[in-house]
Amino acid sequence: MVIADRVEEILDRALGASEADATEALYMGEDSALTRFANNQIHQNVREHDASLQVRVIDADRIGVASTNRLDDAGIREVVERATAIAGRSAPNPKAAIMPEPDGRQHDPELGFVAATAEAGADARAEGVRAVIAAGEAKRLETSGSFSTSVSTLAVANTHGIRARHRGTSAALLTVMMDGFGSGAASGYAHVGATDIGEIDADAIGRTAAEKGDAMRGAGPLDPGEYEVVLEEHAVAGLLEYLAYIGFSGLAYEEGRSFMELGRQTMAESVSIWDDGADPTGVPSVIDFEGLARQRVSLIERGVATAVVHDAATGARAGTGSTGHGLPAPNLSGPMPMNLFMAAGSTPREELIAGIERGIWVTRFHYINVVHPKKAILTGMTKDGTFLIENGRISRPVMNFRFTQSVPEAFRDVRAIGASTSLLPGEFFGTHCVPAVHLGSFNFTGVTAAESGE
Repeated sequence: MVIADRVEEILDRALGASEADATEALYMGEDSALTRFANNQIHQNVREHDASLQVRVIDADRIGVASTNRLDDAGIREVVERATAIAGRSAPNPKAAIMPEPDGRQHDPELGFVAATAEAGADARAEGVRAVIAAGEAKRLETSGSFSTSVSTLAVANTHGIRARHRGTSAALLTVMMDGFGSGAASGYAHVGATDIGEIDADAIGRTAAEKGDAMRGAGPLDPGEYEVVLEEHAVAGLLEYLAYIGFSGLAYEEGRSFMELGRQTMAESVSIWDDGADPTGVPSVIDFEGLARQRVSLIERGVATAVVHDAATGARAGTGSTGHGLPAPNLSGPMPMNLFMAAGSTPREELIAGIERGIWVTRFHYINVVHPKKAILTGMTKDGTFLIENGRISRPVMNFRFTQSVPEAFRDVRAIGASTSLLPGEFFGTHCVPAVHLGSFNFTGVTAAESGE
């Protein structure tokens, strides 16, 4: 990013233009490139540079936030003036009017930056796409998806002395392969992410989606009900992303709408879930949007709810301090874990199905929605690979189900956890490094119907 060379200057100018009691300047920049494909051919290549400055001021416990993409001197002065004017018209909010101070925690400003990803061009992405399309064509499937690369820069400074910066890369390849439309359509799916584009195996991704799509041909209905399930990594990641949104936030816990009861057994002893933005096996994001280093937070340890994540405001009110999980202000969600991990088990993935007399194999979920946040009850649908398991083997493909299920309740009956994990981009935010799991019971409430748009 050309503008990235001026990040320190931009932040200094913003702080210098403010006369508020406290001021924070947040720079967010991204150079991204994307190759899209559909109907077995590439149809779009795009490259985009985006950079913005967000200013938060606190004056007499009044908060004002404004942002701009205009990063010249006039644009910086104007955004500070807007934030100051907003604060002047706001009611005092001492509970939220908290800006962090340096806490001494260190971070690597280049952790997760891979030059090969930053320098990857359209030819590299096209090569991967061709491999995926070839796999789909071999199974007579229509293939679509995207292959993206990006370089992200986050920098924060405030008048309390915080100075923090991080640059990282990411690459992600997603494909959906289909044969037909409607409730009887066969479809397969694969989606992976990495900091290093060289770690993305396009041939393997293509084979995975193509084999799943081919196996889904001829799917028939199956009565809904409670079944033993094997959830692939994509399905597990989808559930954990929603747990992060509704329950792992310090604000949700403070407001009494989280399912987390700290110190109590919440899931099976085999389940451990944590957040760690500095783990190089994920896609690191080592500082939060308030400029604090992200701490490793054990959320569920051997099934026990042990902690939630905090930003400066919720951490101050809880007496714990920030864990480095602040989002850009203002937000209604509070702090959020962005780099989730779930501990692997000891069962080879291919053996998770063993011993299941009658159950369901789920590739992934979509259209997930929250039914009851306090009980972490979610609803949604299976997609891109749903199969009946009989006597320890997949017997046939089945039409997609709708589910309604308390996730902690389902994870109290964990029969086995896969011995390996996959790094997956979140559908809405963050990354998830998770295994596949075998659960004793999962509640499927209906079969999806083509005429309903499901």
